[in-house]
This record gives sequence, C-alpha cells and structure tokens, in this order.
Amino acid sequence: MSPVSHGTSESRGEDRPLLRFEPHLPYSYEDLWSALTTAQGLRRWLGEAEVLERHLDGAVTLRPLDGGPAASGRVTAWDVERVVEYTLGGLGRVRFHLEPVGTDSTVIRFLNEREGPGTDTPGVLADWHQHFELLEAALTDPAAAWTEARRAELRESYARPLTRRA
Repeated sequence: MSPVSHGTSESRGEDRPLLRFEPHLPYSYEDLWSALTTAQGLRRWLGEAEVLERHLDGAVTLRPLDGGPAASGRVTAWDVERVVEYTLGGLGRVRFHLEPVGTDSTVIRFLNEREGPGTDTPGVLADWHQHFELLEAALTDPAAAWTEARRAELRESYARPLTRRA
C-alpha cells in the first residue's frame, strides 16, 4: 500500500473541526467516482451502503468497516464524476471533489466538517487516513482490509504533533 499524505484539521469554532485530505491516486476519475458513489465501491474501502440513493437529496445510510453504528443522512451535493457530498448524522458533512491529473491519476480534495462535543480529532484523522489507504488498495487488491493495529499506529502519529503544540 503506498502512503497517503497526512490530513490536516482546523477549528471552525468550538467542537467544529474541519478535516482535509488531498490524496493523489494513480487512477482515473471514472474509477474513483464508482468507488465513491456506488454501494459496491463503498463496501470495498469505506463501509456497507445500507441505503444509497445516487442523486441530490437522496437518502444514504453507511455502516463503517470497523463495525461501528450506521450513520444516516442525505446526499447534499452531486455533480456527476466531479463532486459528491454526504451529510450524515454523527459524521457531519463528508465531501469528495475529484480533479483529474492527466488521463490516469486524480486528486481527491476531501473535507469532513464535524459537529459535536468530544470529537477525537486524531482518531478521526487516523480513520480517514486508513480509509484512503484502503481506497487506493481496493482498486487493485480486493483483499485489503481495515485493521485496528493500523488505526492505532495512525492515531498515534496524528496525536503526536498535537501534543507537542500544547
């Protein structure tokens, strides 16, 4: 699995972190669009889409790979092969903006705007980081799987810089 660059977070007010990732993946935007917007694609790297209405204001319910509770919400942006955004209870606004680079690679400009007290920002960054690693792997290796060991390793790497600033 090739490395995914560390994500960042910024505060948008009390208990409102905005998380960002910009993975540059060696796949066409068509391949990535399918992975981001179909039940079969999402299942391989993010979670089981129990409900997925693929249009603006469609219903969506995702059950994460780590076995956590399902999150339900709406499709709040839909620009075919360019932008998809899900707004989900407990996860907030999750936006994927695809930008092709040539014909065989794509940058995903990712945002996750969360709300609520007690957000474990290093843990959420670690979760998204591992999900992006799985996305890259899922396009070539169907055996790629979520592991708690990898999540713990990533969480530690995200917590370390935050601790030094305190």
